[in-house]
Amino acid sequence: MKKLLTALLCVVLALGCFACTSNEEDNYNKDYKVAMITDYGDITDQSFNQTTHEASKAFCAANNVKYKYFKPATNDDAGRIASAELAISEGYNVIVMPGYAFAKTIDEVASEYTDVKFVALDVGRGDLLGAHYADYNYDPDDPKWAEYKVPANVSCFVYQEELSGFMAGYAAVKEGYRKLGFLGGMAVPAVIRFGYGYVQGADKAAAELEVTDQVSINYVYGGIFNSDPAVTSVMDTWYQTNGVQVVFACGGGIYGSACEAAKKVTGCKVIGVDTDQHGIITTNYNDENLCITSAMKGLAATVKTALTDIIVNKSANWDTKYAGKIATLGLVSGTDVESNYVQLPIAEGSWKMTKFTVNDYKALVAKMFNGEITVSSDINAQPTVTISVDYQSTIKTGK
Repeated sequence: MKKLLTALLCVVLALGCFACTSNEEDNYNKDYKVAMITDYGDITDQSFNQTTHEASKAFCAANNVKYKYFKPATNDDAGRIASAELAISEGYNVIVMPGYAFAKTIDEVASEYTDVKFVALDVGRGDLLGAHYADYNYDPDDPKWAEYKVPANVSCFVYQEELSGFMAGYAAVKEGYRKLGFLGGMAVPAVIRFGYGYVQGADKAAAELEVTDQVSINYVYGGIFNSDPAVTSVMDTWYQTNGVQVVFACGGGIYGSACEAAKKVTGCKVIGVDTDQHGIITTNYNDENLCITSAMKGLAATVKTALTDIIVNKSANWDTKYAGKIATLGLVSGTDVESNYVQLPIAEGSWKMTKFTVNDYKALVAKMFNGEITVSSDINAQPTVTISVDYQSTIKTGK
């Protein structure tokens, strides 16, 4: 009798667990499942991947959509393609991919899985052509662009990083810094736009203050997107020997090398990138004044808007707004600075400048929006400026 009761109890418990699982599954949106795949970094990089992951996860939690992130087993095209195919095999039909490195994944996977929608951040025309044509040389006038069609199940977003880079360089010089540094991750279009914008902004501010002969920039790419002893060593030289006062660290976790070096010299600062990095830099380096600002772009806003249109407002929006398109996002307002897709953070805790005020920043944005100040997006030639810029060799090559 005891054995029979035990067996019945097990059956009841099993059925109860099945019911719970079924009920939990029933709560999810049955039409969509969202997956995000990491690129060179991971979801703890306090930058590009983490922001995209957190925005995707938050949207899905708020809208009862099943979500999962995938980290490729290998840091190459094969690894990213395998992760995309694994996500699709598990039923995920909206794939969010942050970074230019996903161009090959789009080229090989999107055409095969036409019922899956791909949302690609920072994947532009040159990235797609480079992945599709073996002989493409990133010439903006290459006629291959007329031949190529972005797959209809793919929507790409690129940002005018040169604008927020300009804001950061302009602010640094207006704040009183005269010896600046730019530490990029890899010399890819988005990073170059940030850097060249930074140079132009510093030059503009120097001209307005009539100090072009006093302002200089050390400029280098690390060749990686993470903190590294070799990169930190270069930053040590910049801060301790060359007198650099503030470095714009632009490239995922590479900001760590700039922060480690800046902490060793009194008064030296860093500028964050992509998101407002003040909080994480304060926490990691126990110094609330180390990060003076961040050159941001609206990754989270882009993810939320795209997923809302795709999932909440249904697929009709995909056909009219997203299918096969590359959207360039930048300034959308000259007065509401926080609505722009490229900006500096104006929150009280994040704004660590006193000579260059929030009102000064708002005035700058207004001039940029109305065309009074223009910023070149050309990444094929170094900006023509009157300040001194020392372009140095990439620190780590072959990565």
